[in-house]
Amino acid sequence: MSEIKKIQLGQNGPMVSKLGLGCMRMSSVWGGSTPDEAESIATIRQALDNGINFLNTGDFYGAGHNEMLIGKAIKGRRDDAFISVKFGAIFHNGQWIGMDLRPVAIKNFVNYSLTRLGIETIDLYQPSRMDGSVPIEDIIGTIAGLVEEGKVRHIGVSEITSDQLRKANNIYPISALEIGYSLADRQIEEDLLPAARELGIGVIAFANTAEGLLSGDLQSPLSENDYRNHFSRFKSENLIHNLEKVEVLKQMALRKGFTPTQLAIAWVKEQGKNIMPLVSMSRRSRLPENISAMEIIFTPEEMNILNTTFAIGAIKGGTYLQR
Repeated sequence: MSEIKKIQLGQNGPMVSKLGLGCMRMSSVWGGSTPDEAESIATIRQALDNGINFLNTGDFYGAGHNEMLIGKAIKGRRDDAFISVKFGAIFHNGQWIGMDLRPVAIKNFVNYSLTRLGIETIDLYQPSRMDGSVPIEDIIGTIAGLVEEGKVRHIGVSEITSDQLRKANNIYPISALEIGYSLADRQIEEDLLPAARELGIGVIAFANTAEGLLSGDLQSPLSENDYRNHFSRFKSENLIHNLEKVEVLKQMALRKGFTPTQLAIAWVKEQGKNIMPLVSMSRRSRLPENISAMEIIFTPEEMNILNTTFAIGAIKGGTYLQR
């Protein structure tokens, strides 16, 4: 497999792998079955062996299970891993019930995360989103205090507006913005992505296949028990329209000898040197194809076809954040 290139998070920030490993699927987040833990640990270790050092988790993934799993995987090789932790989301019986971003809660959350991970310092710590219940000054200021204490190295933010991003960065230098970004979700290009570039903030882009829409495997209609039925882009005529767009991606993938998923990942990584595709995996078998995606090059004509076919608003239904 090819060597993974590096990306810098923030101005004068840390160098991490250009491809990130999302660990969420290694735990039961929404009340489903828990994946094979031994295979998940082996996947993390093999990713590290291949130069993927950015490991993304949340303290609410599997009610702490995900952090404990990562802790087992990196035992004895802490220096090989860069650990990103989101916090603030509150779940009960697998259901999201709100956010808790109070300073006292953040100080509590970080200590639990450090214990579960078995480490002394979290490399990147970030609120999973801002809900307006607590001033940004209090949230970022509290994390800045954790940096001074040595419990956190760098501060990130997730799923926020450009105004919130600028405000957060004025309080303390923000290293990374984690946000949904794909051919099907390009709304951040209007103001959030330009703001991140202007401020020199790295972009951690998740949902590269837009909940599987760009994988090329979907057919209409979805099965009745598919969770995506709740999202407007996957409903009836919207899905039929959207799959017609995906057909363009499928045909290009066929011509280039790759999968639509690989092209979707490659498109994201081509959007800038400050952008990292964050890909969720729980099996070692997924690593080679995702690493290979990072080597895909598009001709100007191919990029024009993709950007035109998947222009902002081309996909019917809500955006990733709006559902």
